Amino acid sequence: MEVLYKSTRSDSAPISASKAILKGLSDDGGLFVPTSVPALDRPLMDFASMTYQETAYQVMKLLLTDYTEEELRGCIERAYDSKFDIPEITRLHKTSDAWYLELYHGATIAFKDMALSILPHLMITAAKKNHEDKQIVILTATSGDTGKAALAGFAGVEGTKIIVFYPKDGVSSIQERQMVTQKGDNTCVIGIKGNFDDAQNGVKKIFTDRAMKEELAQAGYQFSSANSINIGRLVPQIVYYVYSYGRLLKDGVISAGDPVNFVVPTGNFGNILAAFYAMKMGLPVGKLICASNSNKVLFDFFRTGSYDRNRDFILTSSPSMDILISSNLERLIYFLTGNDAAENAALMKDLTEKGVYSVTDQMREKMDVFFGGYADEEATAAQIRRIYEKDGYVLDPHTAVASAVYDQYLAETGDRTPAVIDFTASPFKFERAVMKALGQPSDMSDLDLADRLSEVSGDAVPEAVNSLRTAEVLHKTVCEKDGMADEVRKFLGL
Repeated sequence: MEVLYKSTRSDSAPISASKAILKGLSDDGGLFVPTSVPALDRPLMDFASMTYQETAYQVMKLLLTDYTEEELRGCIERAYDSKFDIPEITRLHKTSDAWYLELYHGATIAFKDMALSILPHLMITAAKKNHEDKQIVILTATSGDTGKAALAGFAGVEGTKIIVFYPKDGVSSIQERQMVTQKGDNTCVIGIKGNFDDAQNGVKKIFTDRAMKEELAQAGYQFSSANSINIGRLVPQIVYYVYSYGRLLKDGVISAGDPVNFVVPTGNFGNILAAFYAMKMGLPVGKLICASNSNKVLFDFFRTGSYDRNRDFILTSSPSMDILISSNLERLIYFLTGNDAAENAALMKDLTEKGVYSVTDQMREKMDVFFGGYADEEATAAQIRRIYEKDGYVLDPHTAVASAVYDQYLAETGDRTPAVIDFTASPFKFERAVMKALGQPSDMSDLDLADRLSEVSGDAVPEAVNSLRTAEVLHKTVCEKDGMADEVRKFLGL
């Protein structure tokens, strides 16, 4: 059965998966969602013996139905290869209380690699399938990790250009260094004087500017996105939840049909939404534990039913979660309205104009699978130290937020259902915060800190960090948040 994709904000005609991936964002500003969510068509026990690549095919074939088997397997084969530093692509690490799903073994040592390794291949295949002759311009806002992962994925890819905007003072120094040293004539990295929400809003504004879209078309370009607003980012993320369930089956931790809790450090809501879709496809899920940092807009939403971005923006040690407008939440809201595009559009209009919206009691009842929690800076640092002292395992700040919230969940509920915690980035991306949390000296250069963290953790410095020692800064542009469109024109020579 073909799965089509429609906008969350209008009842315009649905389009194929490949067209939705090419467009990235609907013309009305909505996000593409599947018209139906297909069920997994293999017995759960089968996933116990599958490789990551085979699991990816079995999941993605159900949602990307206009890709042929040859096309989809080709994309998967090119994406999940020696770019990852372990052959199994991701793995589960058991500690005293939970299993950590290590999602940082890709080229840029963050979970974004899991989807952004395949997105360029899905997109180029989609362009050929749909006989597109325009160059694809990837326009992306990043809170730290998406930017580098997207740049690495699209650098040198024929028929594409990529422009990444990031908050100049809102990412870790390693994250920034990874981006501004990116090679490739088709790449452009720009810091903005603002926060991630400013960058994300600016990108959405450019996407929905009809005059600019026409200007690009005349010059032979079309926009698309590598953010998780692109369904081609979201679908590959579903895979690792199914894969982790298969690993627990293989290890005899669970039997087929037993529920598993997933704990996800969350900013833009894409990663935990992928777990929600996995559940909708038939994966047995107990609870989806949504972990926020001090920017706890999602925690407040799950506790009150009101989403309110009217609050101070806090810079934390987990910058990829420093977000007040969680774009992917719109896909959940659309589901909660009963797929009512008009009702969803009205709520999103309230968010834009008033900064706040509230869902009904009936909608809140449909959210009972979610548990919201948050960890402030003190709790995050304490958790890094606690897990290291207890289990000899070093977490990055984002994963520590999730780990601390899971402890809160256990204390509040006593629920001992097996839990998988997403380990979303290597601690080497945030070594200053990690070393401070461990009570180690942190007043030294980033790369010296990496060497010291290697000694403390017993893990080798990843190549993604080692390569920065001699990397030249190639991208130096910084702009005001209202100057983003002008920078796009400049890079494209318009």
